Amino acid sequence: MGYSKEDIKRIAEEQNVRFIRLQFTDLLGTIKNVEIPISQLDKALDNKMMFDGSSIEGYVRIEESDMYLYPDLDTWVVFPWVSQDRVARLICDVYMPDGTPFAGDPRGILKRVLKEANDMGYTAMNVGPEPEFFLFKTDDRGEPTTELNDQGGYFDLAPMDLGENCRREIVLTLEEMGFEIEASHHEVAPGQHEIDFKYADAIRAADQIQTFKLVVKTIARQHGLHATFMPKPLFGVNGSGMHCHQSLFKGNTNVFYDESDKLGLSETARYYMAGVLRHARAMAAITNPTINSYKRLVPGYEAPSYVAWSASNRSPMIRIPASRGLSTRIEVRNPDPAANPYLALAVMLKAGLDGIENQLPLPEPVDRNIYIMTQEELLDSGIASLPADLKESLDELLRDEVICDALGDHALAHFYELKEIEWDMYRTQVHQWERDQYLTLY
Repeated sequence: MGYSKEDIKRIAEEQNVRFIRLQFTDLLGTIKNVEIPISQLDKALDNKMMFDGSSIEGYVRIEESDMYLYPDLDTWVVFPWVSQDRVARLICDVYMPDGTPFAGDPRGILKRVLKEANDMGYTAMNVGPEPEFFLFKTDDRGEPTTELNDQGGYFDLAPMDLGENCRREIVLTLEEMGFEIEASHHEVAPGQHEIDFKYADAIRAADQIQTFKLVVKTIARQHGLHATFMPKPLFGVNGSGMHCHQSLFKGNTNVFYDESDKLGLSETARYYMAGVLRHARAMAAITNPTINSYKRLVPGYEAPSYVAWSASNRSPMIRIPASRGLSTRIEVRNPDPAANPYLALAVMLKAGLDGIENQLPLPEPVDRNIYIMTQEELLDSGIASLPADLKESLDELLRDEVICDALGDHALAHFYELKEIEWDMYRTQVHQWERDQYLTLY
């Protein structure tokens, strides 16, 4: 829905909006806010709201800190969970004082790669994300525990799925905020849930992922629960993924579809897939950006740990869902919900465009269960593994010019530095597992 400045001011008055949150996202994918009173709305709508960029992770040094927030009027929404002194939000792009987009703004980075797709004749990248999350109980002080609030399994209903009421309220809240919800169900692991919303163009899809996370956490807290998008909060059960269904369009035509092909896939779709597979190991630093992400990407828990594709099997990294025609798409299964959605979509699109531009050859599909293949069979089939840890993925990232180019120098340098610190803190920490293993043995 398109809003004008006048629409926004009228709705704000009608609904007694007292505060507006100007939202943007830092490099690590965390939502940041500058909250302003309604008296400052005109100033915000005229792109004149300034903030200190040096206080944001991975942004700029203190001597170049002034930045401006340019609201995207189409992202206007009034939060349904505040009834008095209501709060609304606008998602913003970050600009420099000279009027140029800030090179480290993740939303701006995705826009830049989408511009490359436009220059190649593609009018839209459509994305259907599937972010999963866990619901845990909180303690007497409201702090999260790792105690689950149910023992449900895939598609279970109450009484096994005690998160159902919370999930239902999340769905109703999202619908009130303009989401079109396609499915809502319990996932495989106890305490794990998934809510799928209708595909959208890449920018809107990334905006929706950020809004979705905010709503899920807010409503869960109202139910005395803690929602987490941590990829693998519990050992021994499935982790949480964020499968990304994606396709390219020219006008109203899905360029991934070819009815004359036996799988219904066009050459463009095959080249795009080849690009995603070619750059998968480097992209993992962005699509699976935490230490914990790699605890999910292990065989045996339905998460893809191998760089392969199939139309009939869920163990590879890319699956081709059965729908055809306008719904023809590829499903990239390795991203997790800790990923910055703007950066994750930017690198996947950039990889796909590289495949198209250079007509990269697509390997043969792997239609058998990769998890039960021996190391020798994997080598013979030319199936590579995704990186085993964050350090390996960061090393791969630096070696991949295409993915580095997608991020740009500023974001790459700051992202790498932040993740190197994270890896070093983890590497030098002494963990409970080590004490359990070694303290009495040696």
